[in-house]
Amino acid sequence: MIELLQPVVTGLGYELVGIEWAADTRGQRILRVYIDVEGGVTVDDCEQVSQQISALLDVEDPIPGHYVLEVSSPGIDRPLFTLDHYRRFRGEEARVLLAQPQDGQRRFRGVIEGVEDDRIRLKTRQGTVFLPFDEIEKARLVPDYQAIMKGQKR
Repeated sequence: MIELLQPVVTGLGYELVGIEWAADTRGQRILRVYIDVEGGVTVDDCEQVSQQISALLDVEDPIPGHYVLEVSSPGIDRPLFTLDHYRRFRGEEARVLLAQPQDGQRRFRGVIEGVEDDRIRLKTRQGTVFLPFDEIEKARLVPDYQAIMKGQKR
């Protein structure tokens, strides 16, 4: 799906941060597309990208069944989809959920220290852990509300 959407999003001048599937409270499938741009994403940006992606998906029809398309900014609890995201946000705190437990644990929270051999080095309260990137189900930055209140940005 990334390969299909990437040219449209970047062609409009935005970064395709990533995509994810979700479900609402009624079980309806949601295709969530995260975009970013220098200076931040506006509602108009999301609308423009949504219209272009929607037209492409109507023509290509790569997704069977009914779903809702949402185009959004990554927000202050930005999702992390790629190894480059972990490199870019080195020094930031993140929450990570693994697909399978590692040492009996699936949920981790700590400061991103870097990427080594396709593993994320995360400093937690218990010490440094190495999480295999291909085992990460979901990861998001933890907002630093004090920095946000002071007007500092990521």
